[in-house]
Amino acid sequence: MSKTGAEILVECLKKHKVDLIFGYPGGVLLHIYDRLFDSDILHVLPRHEQGGIHAADGYARSTGKVGVCFGTSGPGATNLVTGIATAYLDSVPLVVFTGQVSTHLIGGDAFQEADIVGITRPIVKHSYLVKDVDDLAPTIAEAFYLAKTGRPGPVLVDLPKDVIAAKSKNLCSTDIKLVGYNPTYEGHPMQIKKMLKMLENAKAPVVLIGGGVKWSNAHEELKKFVETLNLPVVSSLMGIGAFPNPHKNWVGWAGMHGNYASNMALTEADFILAIGTRFSDRTTGRLDAYAPKAKKAQIDIDPTSIDKNVKVDTPIVGDCKTVLNQILNYIKDFNWDKCKNDREDWLKKIEYWDNERPFSYKFSDKIIKPQFVVEKIYEVTNGDAIITTEVGQNQMWAAQFYKFKDPRQFITSGGLGTMGYGFPAAIGAKLGNPNREVFDIAGDGSFLMNMQELCTAVQYRVGVKVAILNNKFLGMIRQWQHLFYNKRYSYSCLECQPDFVKLADAYGCVGFQVANPSDVEPVLRESLKIKDKPVLFDFLVDREENVYPMVPAGAALNEMIYGEK
Repeated sequence: MSKTGAEILVECLKKHKVDLIFGYPGGVLLHIYDRLFDSDILHVLPRHEQGGIHAADGYARSTGKVGVCFGTSGPGATNLVTGIATAYLDSVPLVVFTGQVSTHLIGGDAFQEADIVGITRPIVKHSYLVKDVDDLAPTIAEAFYLAKTGRPGPVLVDLPKDVIAAKSKNLCSTDIKLVGYNPTYEGHPMQIKKMLKMLENAKAPVVLIGGGVKWSNAHEELKKFVETLNLPVVSSLMGIGAFPNPHKNWVGWAGMHGNYASNMALTEADFILAIGTRFSDRTTGRLDAYAPKAKKAQIDIDPTSIDKNVKVDTPIVGDCKTVLNQILNYIKDFNWDKCKNDREDWLKKIEYWDNERPFSYKFSDKIIKPQFVVEKIYEVTNGDAIITTEVGQNQMWAAQFYKFKDPRQFITSGGLGTMGYGFPAAIGAKLGNPNREVFDIAGDGSFLMNMQELCTAVQYRVGVKVAILNNKFLGMIRQWQHLFYNKRYSYSCLECQPDFVKLADAYGCVGFQVANPSDVEPVLRESLKIKDKPVLFDFLVDREENVYPMVPAGAALNEMIYGEK
């Protein structure tokens, strides 16, 4: 029995256990939307395609599943580009379906035609233009397989209108035959043993973790490995939560706004084991001064990420979880008792650095400090909330002052630094985790970019909380202008803003404006009683508060500043 491409697509989604789609319809997608009308898959209609793909991204990061979104041809597809790039740089598994004009019109500048495959080629793991309905089912199977295996990432499937309407007997299958695509999951035993020998000889080792630990679900193996050898753990921004922050072996996160102890530990280490991190520039600082005393080993499933930014002595290509299990099996062959004794001074030095300069700020009982808001969110949620962020100062304060203990608890745009990401991502995270509190820690500038998604949250009764740290500035831009441009605040001031409480009321959700530090905690606790609609907080914070420490552009990790130059 033959079925239309639209019917095949919907059945394939069910076969791949898709229970949630974020999508915006358009003319070329109407065959699909007519079939979705009778489907039991929950379809969420965002108010902008970018909101939809960020929501799919937040769903994927918070659940570990593949996120799915739809956009129509032309502007619908191009509105997804920022979200695709966001997911690509942070290794988020998405399958993105875009509508396309009929095959005989492709290349003729038809109405709402855009070469979305060409446009997105540098920012997807793979892309498909389906020109024959018989290829549709196997293409969808490949797309889901590619998105979630190896190094995860977004896969785009472009669907011409006539292909969706055509019929085929080639129905859904999970059989995958991809020539030349064979991700390496097991690390080479000789490389692992070489790394362990380097670790055995090290007197000042550091384990540096990244987002790959989360996608591999390797947090338990990591914890066992670290505890067995009593090793200090530092993370990148994307690795936050992969190792529990309240743990005694946790040092902190490193980089431009990381903590003093982490940056100093990397600078003074004699051996670094990097697991699931690509050594981004925001983590390393100036490369010629990065970890100058350290030998380095790197575990990553993506061979192109090894030696890409930092030259390593021992590369190990493999899945973080699999390789850590291999490491745990080989550990017994080495002498660790002597190592632990030799490292006592190193661990005490790290503890000294941590005590000397922890993350801190000057509390005021007159004006709200943004860090204080984050601390109170941590307290009222008992550290159990999923936290999404926008990008900028709010993002850094969330990372600094919320203590994350779960690997899928901190959701932020790291590689691309996408403003407008946090709120729709929070919607996706809440829909994927309905029994957990979800807070978007936001800047006023970022929130304004996708505030229309309040309508989406209200319609689908998504009880997310949005904590706007409102300083009426593009905060991080202002900070750089403050420190490096003689306080010339060129076009970074956001004096003209909506009344956020009235905005919340207009959308049918709950709004609070808070100006006094003593009101922060009571209002947050009151909001936890509201379950079925979004809550918007307008926290009027110190306008010129800066994020410290800070590694200036072009500086080394140990050249942090803690105030004005």
